[in-house]
Amino acid sequence: MTETADGIPPELRIAFSPCPNDTFVFDAWAHGRVPGAPAPEVTFADIDLTNGMAERGEFDVLKVSYAVLPWVLDEYALLPCGGALGRGCGPLVLTREPGADLTGKTVAVPSERSTAYLLFRLWAAEVVPGGVGEVVVMPFDRIMPAVRDGLVDAGLVIHEARFTYQDYGLHSLADMGEHWESTTGLPIPLGAIIAKRSLGEETLKRLTETIRASVRMAWDDPERSRPYVLEHAQEMDPAVADQHIGLYVNEFTADLGESGYAAVRGLLTRAAAEGLVPPLAPDALTVTGR
Repeated sequence: MTETADGIPPELRIAFSPCPNDTFVFDAWAHGRVPGAPAPEVTFADIDLTNGMAERGEFDVLKVSYAVLPWVLDEYALLPCGGALGRGCGPLVLTREPGADLTGKTVAVPSERSTAYLLFRLWAAEVVPGGVGEVVVMPFDRIMPAVRDGLVDAGLVIHEARFTYQDYGLHSLADMGEHWESTTGLPIPLGAIIAKRSLGEETLKRLTETIRASVRMAWDDPERSRPYVLEHAQEMDPAVADQHIGLYVNEFTADLGESGYAAVRGLLTRAAAEGLVPPLAPDALTVTGR
């Protein structure tokens, strides 16, 4: 990749989801409104795909699940902004009937390397002692119809499904975020922004500055991002898109901060203790670009 005089690549390949929170965050950068920022070559992909892309080292910058970090942090660095982490925003387990027993039942999940699935496994280990049955991976937007139509017994949902599941006649059996917050007191780490370490420290710092500037520009003029958000929101109701952004774009999006990093370490340390992910190296989450 050709570099500019200051060593910053003129264009970076970035992949993130078409969900409103991501398009809202990256709108200003994607449309060249952040002064001095490298031009991003944007690819839209569901989180299960971006997790796989990260494991294969295919893009310079990616939005991924925090749960995939133990497999990719040798090649990628965690950026301290741009991701999704907060309170009251956790994944839900949905069923057709309230209070269903998931023992031996089929559950649809958006990705086996997703944070949602990791939180689900930690929850199920406590609440479903007999264990669930088959786990089926499918795109997140197909999960609610699959539960409604009886193709699976339950579904683990993310994103705007928090606001729309009742439209499918479904019931929330459990809130993974509520369980996490009540047992740890920490915010819920969902999606992370990572960038290749090979880009160099100066580029990683510039990326952090660029993403923070893009976030602030979106907050300062939210109407400016609306066409980009709705273009990629898969026919989502604009009011739902606004709810989605309000829930997932918050102070942690601008800066993870100490509590954000504590949440990430807490999730991955607890998961490693349960044998669900590889243990992290002591400096794996070294703060980059702050």
